[in-house]
Amino acid sequence: MHGTIPAASSPARRAGLPLVLRLALRELRAGLAGFFVFIACIALGVGAISGVASIARSLVEGVASQGRTILGGDATFALIQREATPEERAALAARGSVATVATLRAMAVTADGAALVEAKAVDASYPTRGTLETDPPVAVAELLAERDGAWGAVADPVLFERLDLKPGARVTIGTAAFELRARLVSEPDKIANGIGFGPRLIMSQDALRASGLLQPGSLVRWSYRVSLPPGRDTDEDLSAAVEAVAKAVPEAGWDVRTRLNADPRFTNNILRFSQFLTLVGLTALLVGGVGVANAVTAFVDRKRNSVGILKSLGATGGTVIAVFLVQVMAIALIGIALGLAVGAALLFGTAALAGSVLPLPITPTLAPADLATAVLYGLLTALAFSILPLGRAHDISVSGLFRDRIAPDRRWPRPRYMVAAAVAGLALTGLAVLAAQDRRVALIFVGAALFAFVLLRLVAEGVMAAARRLPHPRHPSARLALANLHRPGALTPSLVLSLGLGIALLVTIAVIDRNLSRELNSTLPERAPNFFFIDVPSTETEAFGRFLAEKAPGAALEAVPMMRGRLTSLKGVPVGEVKAAQEVAWVLDGDRGITYSRALPEGSSLVAGEWWPADYRGPPLVSFDAQVAEGLGLAIGDSVTVNVLGRSLTARIANLRKVDWRRLGINFVMVFSPNTFTGAPHTELMTITLPRGADPALEPRLLRDVARAFPSVTSVRVKDALEAFNEIVGQLLFAIRIASSVALLASVLVLAGALAAGHRARVYDAVILKTLGATRPKLVLAYAIEYGALGLATALFGLVAGSAAAFFVITRVMKLGFSPDLGPAAAWALAAVFVAVGLGLAGTWRILGQKPARYLRSSE
Repeated sequence: MHGTIPAASSPARRAGLPLVLRLALRELRAGLAGFFVFIACIALGVGAISGVASIARSLVEGVASQGRTILGGDATFALIQREATPEERAALAARGSVATVATLRAMAVTADGAALVEAKAVDASYPTRGTLETDPPVAVAELLAERDGAWGAVADPVLFERLDLKPGARVTIGTAAFELRARLVSEPDKIANGIGFGPRLIMSQDALRASGLLQPGSLVRWSYRVSLPPGRDTDEDLSAAVEAVAKAVPEAGWDVRTRLNADPRFTNNILRFSQFLTLVGLTALLVGGVGVANAVTAFVDRKRNSVGILKSLGATGGTVIAVFLVQVMAIALIGIALGLAVGAALLFGTAALAGSVLPLPITPTLAPADLATAVLYGLLTALAFSILPLGRAHDISVSGLFRDRIAPDRRWPRPRYMVAAAVAGLALTGLAVLAAQDRRVALIFVGAALFAFVLLRLVAEGVMAAARRLPHPRHPSARLALANLHRPGALTPSLVLSLGLGIALLVTIAVIDRNLSRELNSTLPERAPNFFFIDVPSTETEAFGRFLAEKAPGAALEAVPMMRGRLTSLKGVPVGEVKAAQEVAWVLDGDRGITYSRALPEGSSLVAGEWWPADYRGPPLVSFDAQVAEGLGLAIGDSVTVNVLGRSLTARIANLRKVDWRRLGINFVMVFSPNTFTGAPHTELMTITLPRGADPALEPRLLRDVARAFPSVTSVRVKDALEAFNEIVGQLLFAIRIASSVALLASVLVLAGALAAGHRARVYDAVILKTLGATRPKLVLAYAIEYGALGLATALFGLVAGSAAAFFVITRVMKLGFSPDLGPAAAWALAAVFVAVGLGLAGTWRILGQKPARYLRSSE
């Protein structure tokens, strides 16, 4: 470089941008040393965000593109507890070809045992879309046909394992014999079936009718799958067909789904979970932002000579900052590019897994909008966290830059840099909120993140203030450790921030995991019934009760009438136009169990209104779960309309109940007055709670005996249902742990970066101290005390903050009881402390190996 940097008024100043770029490129020739943690932090966050967004979009678009296969047609019209009438079938057939599928729970019985199955009865056209894969591969008609006195069936491999069967074995379902002719490998419409408590078993509808399971009021879901004629199957044609069917049979009470939104619950769950994962990725980026700041601080420290030369040649502070900022953002682009590659790898890896292991309809899609959002996240994070460290060098003189090595200047940068950092931070916040599926959750996350940063900074200041005020220890290593905690340029703020966020996240996950495990494995089974019995014919209720009393003396029995109904309007407004709170929207999706009762059900308490008299004979009344009513905007006196068995019925809300759902007894969102369903066909729902200390062999024996004596009754063992639910929750927690490991990895990277950022200062200290006679063991002890004190202080914060976050999630989000069991959380926190101390000492040991003479010669 010759001459001087052009003055502000010279013509060259107007061409400053090319000069800045040219100088930045020259500086970049020195390589990326010191920026590897910076790049890794940006890549990790951008990769998580882009990968999650791409996977979510691919799943949603996969559901949309494979809607016909998932539904088995262009639209599905479903009814519960009854088949379509001839008039209703004619309305469907007028729109296209119709295939029928019935689903229900049933019991598969052998000589030695019985098992709950999710039965699906199909007609001759099944599958209308896709392929039913079995082992061995045989035509569907041949698999399900009646032969040698037994109907054919295809079953999930789990059923073979539970009953210890092989293909060709026979089971009894209802009153019919079935031969299990093949194992089920995959079914094209599996996602549409939802999650069941038993393995799938596929039979023909002729077999279902021969089984005796179709009783008045039986909980059978009949799905009529309509395929529009070729040439008349556009989206507009589909909407017109659905509307025409609704007008032709307005009282049918259809649960309608179309290929345009084949599984709204699946789609909504994907979007919600993707938001959580995106917030995890953003957490990684924010934690990584600390690494960005550390790396930029170390970068400025390494570039003292360059800053001095540039300023000696006439460069302004603004020019120096511009040169460095261009370098930082260029390096950020490298991290972003790597992150996008990581995101793409996540997407295609998930797609490969979905194709071979998981039944997910994923169509790999790298949408420019998702990638652009991830790029913006990366750029704004790099900008927001690098401006302040760069801005501090603006007003420092050349002599000040060299003096800053031993007395760092910690003044705030000029206001314009603070404003620029604030604008970048606000832009990052706005992006997080605007791109979120649930903006309320995003705002809470942003507020919590800001609060955590401020709190951790206060913790660091508190540690430094305490170290400053404590009496000086006599032992030189302890005295040196105490001085290192509060000296100018101390590692305390960056180490507390990076380690504190990681420990808080670890503790939050550990406490939530512990509370969920306790709730599911300890508390519930003690309060819950042992069995639910579904589809008990109302004409056989007394006989069934006597049978249970004989088989299980001393057991507690409970029975209530049960039907299924769909809410169709609230306060006269169709449910499709009702904006329900997210946590209760499920009540409007599909059919719900309903009952009627003279007395207030057990496990419920009135919170508003009065219960009706036992002999009430007036207009229909309904009791609503108070929490659900609040989420739906309902109050006492409001009207609700339900469709039951093809009949619409309007009732007025008479009272609101608080329901203890965790006791797992019989209860319903809606309980109607006893005169509401006079004469309507229904079945009974019964439970049995065995006495304490009952023989463990009684449960499997009771399951088998009920299946044999009452073949139309479906038995649901609560223990099995809880285990299935527990498995789902366990898988979800495992996914959360895996996702959260991204943020934890970012914390480790930032921790390593913070230690690396202080490398020059530590080398300088080690040289001076060793010159004065300090030995390596004494210095190692000093640094161990320093890192240990920081780790313990940060661990204490992590325990408090993580427990508070877990308390909020458990009590406010999951609505469960909280148990402050901090044993595992404390273990994780201490493990994190040992990792931090280990990383610190590992780097320190290498530093202490520096020979003073070599360092002093190289510094001349």
